[in-house]
Amino acid sequence: MMLWQSVVGKLWFTILLLVSAVLSILMVLLLQSLEQFNLTEAETQLQKHAAMVASIYEEQGTEPEGKDMISKYGENFATNIAIFEDGQKVWGSENHLDVMLPPSWFTEDDDLVRVLQEEAEVVKEVYFSLPPASSNDEAEMMVVGVPLSGQTGSGVFMYQTLSAIEETSNETRRLVYLSAGIAIILTTFFAFFLSSRVTAPLRKMRQAALEVAEGNFQTKVPILTHDEIGQLAIAFNRMRRELNRNIAALNQEKEQLARILSSMADGVMTFNRKGEVVVMNPPAERFFEDWRYEMESNSSKAGNLPEEMNELFQKVVEEEHEELIELLVQGRSWAILMAPLYDQEDVRGAVAVIRDMTEERLHDKLRKDFIANVSHELRTPISLLQGYSEAIVDDVVGSEEDQKEIARIIYDESLRMGRLVNELLDLARMEAGHTELNKTVVNLEEFSERIIRKFQGSANEDGLNLITHTVGSHPDVLIDVDRMEQVLTNLLHNAIRHTEQGGTVALNVKLEADHVEMDVTDTGSGIKEEDLPFVFERFYKGDKARTRGRSGTGLGLAITKNIVEAHQGELSVHSKMNKGTTFSMILPRKSV
Repeated sequence: MMLWQSVVGKLWFTILLLVSAVLSILMVLLLQSLEQFNLTEAETQLQKHAAMVASIYEEQGTEPEGKDMISKYGENFATNIAIFEDGQKVWGSENHLDVMLPPSWFTEDDDLVRVLQEEAEVVKEVYFSLPPASSNDEAEMMVVGVPLSGQTGSGVFMYQTLSAIEETSNETRRLVYLSAGIAIILTTFFAFFLSSRVTAPLRKMRQAALEVAEGNFQTKVPILTHDEIGQLAIAFNRMRRELNRNIAALNQEKEQLARILSSMADGVMTFNRKGEVVVMNPPAERFFEDWRYEMESNSSKAGNLPEEMNELFQKVVEEEHEELIELLVQGRSWAILMAPLYDQEDVRGAVAVIRDMTEERLHDKLRKDFIANVSHELRTPISLLQGYSEAIVDDVVGSEEDQKEIARIIYDESLRMGRLVNELLDLARMEAGHTELNKTVVNLEEFSERIIRKFQGSANEDGLNLITHTVGSHPDVLIDVDRMEQVLTNLLHNAIRHTEQGGTVALNVKLEADHVEMDVTDTGSGIKEEDLPFVFERFYKGDKARTRGRSGTGLGLAITKNIVEAHQGELSVHSKMNKGTTFSMILPRKSV
């Protein structure tokens, strides 16, 4: 089990996350407080220095000793000093920093000018662009201005960069980060130790539970503590003993039911004397799911059992012999054999065996339909062969031209019978999964044009407009050329047969990234809505009036669908009466 999915991991991660969140909040608050403290302290010191410079200047004025003292004062504290009288800069000691603020900065700034105009003390942080030779574009500075007493428009401005404050803040930040990292590491080890110690009994209990689940009911959980986990271990051991006792009692009933169910491969269910279901295996449950789904449409008929089964149960219990019925539910045929169950000499219920007979009934129907359809298809050519052969044998054919016509008819009908037999063989092989595809890479656009040229003459004779159109790129696909030509031949031949003169038959190819789509569309008379679900069935034939007297065997579309499915594709049809029909074929590129 992964660490993050265990209790140890979750508890460890929770403690670590909680401590990390608290430390993060404390670090942010502490750093902000320290930075604000450093900034306030720097403002206070700079104000004191500015006041001291103002005192010196007021006492000594422009005397050399005063200027020298003020200059040394600025040098010692790494500050620049500018002195204004009557709104004009009269002197300054501004060679101690890389930055020298112009006089207009002090007289035009809305805050700093208050020193000169209102005789107010002002502290302000400003950004000033550095010379091009500097590594930084601008510097943050703190400017303090104090007025000169008794002189309007006069004052002392003292300013310095905040780099020293930033260095102090950075050093403080490093110490805070180091302390937080040490705290996180210590918390990690402590949280892992605590969570492992707390969850150790739970892991032992889990192992014991797994052993009980495997059938080892002798496993005991050691009681190491007397807290909630210890109480849980006591409850687990008590549960294990009760479970062991109950399992032994249930095994007897289980053996009886197992003997009944193990001998049945079909759906099995047992009833008590009241007709209530006691045991039901999965095949029987599937039968009842289908029945309940069908009964939802008529709530008055929905109950615990189908009405036929209730009647069968009453008859079995009263007459005490087996009974068999067959029900049709959701289109499937179910045979239900019910027999009484005895408790010594008394009937205590019944057992029913439910078998799905759908496949057997379907095979019977398909066998009958196949024989009927083949007989129907062979009857016409055999009758023609027999009739015209008798005419030749009885020598009732007059001219040589009539003999040739009869021979041609006999030949055509024999070819028709051969095609029918071959198509039946092909269809049987396909449905048995024996279709072998010889795939090659083919340019689908050229392939479609070649198929269209094949039918162009026939379309011209019938007065039809036969076209093809390809959309998309990458026309090379992997298909069985002969099989796919057989598919398009069947679809185009049907479209031409079912389209009246002046109509249009189109083969449209759409090339997509993951599949190709081929549509055969005609403007013919269409297919009736009730016939659409059966067009791909064997021996299906539409209205004979639509085929203009050229009816096929009815196996073409069935073979076509099997070929497309062998290519792992899909074939569908859409049609409207008197508007036309579209057969759509989708072939996945990755499969073809």
